[in-house]
Amino acid sequence: MVRRIDVTGAGGVRLAAWEFADPPKGHGEHESAPGVLLLHGLMGRASHWAPTARWLAERHRAVALDQRGHGRSEKPTDGPFTREAYVADAEAAVEQLGLAPVTLIGHSMGALTAWQLAARRPDLVRALIICDMRASALGVASQREWEDWFRSWPVPFATLADVRKWFGEDDPWVERPNPARGEFFAEVMAERADGWRPVFSRRQMLTSRETWVFDAHWEELAKVRCPTLVVRGLDGELGRAEAQEMVRVLPLGQYGEVPDAGHLVHYDHPDGWRTAIEPFLDGVLTP
Repeated sequence: MVRRIDVTGAGGVRLAAWEFADPPKGHGEHESAPGVLLLHGLMGRASHWAPTARWLAERHRAVALDQRGHGRSEKPTDGPFTREAYVADAEAAVEQLGLAPVTLIGHSMGALTAWQLAARRPDLVRALIICDMRASALGVASQREWEDWFRSWPVPFATLADVRKWFGEDDPWVERPNPARGEFFAEVMAERADGWRPVFSRRQMLTSRETWVFDAHWEELAKVRCPTLVVRGLDGELGRAEAQEMVRVLPLGQYGEVPDAGHLVHYDHPDGWRTAIEPFLDGVLTP
């Protein structure tokens, strides 16, 4: 069972949170179970966490958040889409939903939000999982590449099958056919009068990205005091050397990797993802 819960984010922005509320085994009332907040990456949505949240919900209180500008959450025309806004939204979700002390699980941009919240509010965070997010600055060239990539999208798409084919096969960023990537993007499309378009604004996505892509985030990472697992896909964007340096910088860091997975680790290879993170969760969440 999944239910929507409305959260009021920073500046009054309306956020949609989705609780996977299967009764936990052995914990009594669901609200007393350890809280987990799942934060998607740029262009993602809470539903991308559904397979993870469903097995988490067997023993924990699992909530996935549509972050501002994404999914069913509000997409304010003028933002803000700053790091401060995203972190404040996640903080509001933890507090309003009574999830603290929470385990934060974040993918890509959501992982950055998670570790920035853990650094800022250690009293709220029990543990942290960082999924395929770099601490190093990506730079100006990276932002230009994204601008060019967004312009290359052949929107509107006539059908969802066209969405799956373009993002899974025809997109110039795809090195080899990747059906999971096609499905990932199919989940963030909505049918309009002229065809299928993304549920987010590409302009807003670029605005969100430019607030973190030019900076390194090592200093904030070093301030995270809770147990933290850094997970990378072997074919993802986070290289092994940088991931291991992130683990070294973290006071209580651990390393994990998922074979046969790209950047969309939890979506590419859900079984491998579970294998990588479940022992860590058992260690930090077992009463």
